[in-house]
Amino acid sequence: QVQLVESGGDSVQPGGSLRLSCAASGFSISSYAMSWYRQARGKERELVARINSGGSTNYADSVKGRFTISRDNDKNTVYLQMNSLRPEDTAVYYCFASLLGTSRWGQGTQVTVSS
Repeated sequence: QVQLVESGGDSVQPGGSLRLSCAASGFSISSYAMSWYRQARGKERELVARINSGGSTNYADSVKGRFTISRDNDKNTVYLQMNSLRPEDTAVYYCFASLLGTSRWGQGTQVTVSS
């Protein structure tokens, strides 16, 4: 079964850290560009971070210096390390895989940042 499964979402206080994981099954991510998106309640889904098959990364301005995307092709998993979390980071975080005309979404994991 081809799927992406996110995990690691939780409720944390401002300033805290979380690491999200996205495990792929049914296909190899090695040739795919992998991304993390997020969608806050009442807002559009937005790109948070992206890593291409060669390991180059780019980030939304709002998370630069706080979030780090990485990939482990041997484990078929992508990660998002999130530090210095802020209330405005509260959202459902989605994993996205893309390669030419093929794309896949995960089901999402909730991150809540609140005191």
